[in-house]
Amino acid sequence: MESGLPFKMRRGKVRHTLDLGNGTMLIEATDRISAFDCEMPNGIPDKGKILTALSLFWFERMKDSGIQHHLITADVTKYPQQLQPYCDELWRRSMLVKQAEVIPFECVARGYLAGSFWKDYRDTGTVPGHKLPLGLRQCDKLPEPIFTPSTKAETGHDVNISFEEMDRRLRDLYQGRMLSFGIAEDLRDATLKLYREASEYAAGQGVILADTKFEFGLIQDIDRVYRLILIDEVLTPDSSRFWPANRYEPGRDQESFDKQFVRNYLENEFQQGRWNKESPAPELPPDIVSATRNRYIEAYEWLTGERWP
Repeated sequence: MESGLPFKMRRGKVRHTLDLGNGTMLIEATDRISAFDCEMPNGIPDKGKILTALSLFWFERMKDSGIQHHLITADVTKYPQQLQPYCDELWRRSMLVKQAEVIPFECVARGYLAGSFWKDYRDTGTVPGHKLPLGLRQCDKLPEPIFTPSTKAETGHDVNISFEEMDRRLRDLYQGRMLSFGIAEDLRDATLKLYREASEYAAGQGVILADTKFEFGLIQDIDRVYRLILIDEVLTPDSSRFWPANRYEPGRDQESFDKQFVRNYLENEFQQGRWNKESPAPELPPDIVSATRNRYIEAYEWLTGERWP
């Protein structure tokens, strides 16, 4: 899905953004899906609406967390006048948000040994920046949630870095700024706080939140002091690993309500020599598209307790 709005919108892997001026932006979520840093030629129907609905659900739950976020409204009737002719397209797949200066790091919280961190641990017995017990199995629960930042790449691969390296780079980047916090420490603490609170809620819904990533930005208050704000989507199947708790079995890959299903399909294509993990990516077969859509809907329904409309 490409944006039908007659505006010059910035195109990301799965979203369009539009600077509306006056410190606000429009974010429009598409049905595109990416994996291994490649955009698939076909998307997942309703994916943008599901991601938006889940982000709105979590933003509402976070209002008492003490951590500010960028959402202003998702009610299209309250959007600026120039957007009113396009309400039908924007309905249920867009948000009006505060504009922030994006902090160029992904803030990842992990509670289970999965994905690339499992591969690092399996191959080396350790993971970057953390000392873990010996003998852990794939998808084992970690003794405590850990913070694992990475660079934020517009194209290509994000690169895992240590907390200390992130701290050094941020101090250099924001030297001379009036900050209301110690930036690296607050990014870590906010990430782990949100992860723990979301994990506790998800567990009550029968869902394991294995890991998730957050993005943050900076905004200036009236005194021109920079403050931290949560931005982008939050706790969706694109940014998180969700597992059904009643089928959790450590020592193997897990059934999931996220795009790991697409990654697994593409990994098999790579193993069979049908794709080299470089663009152009192969088109997803109809059964993979349908099964992926069903998993995203399951994530919404399990987490919110509501039927997908």
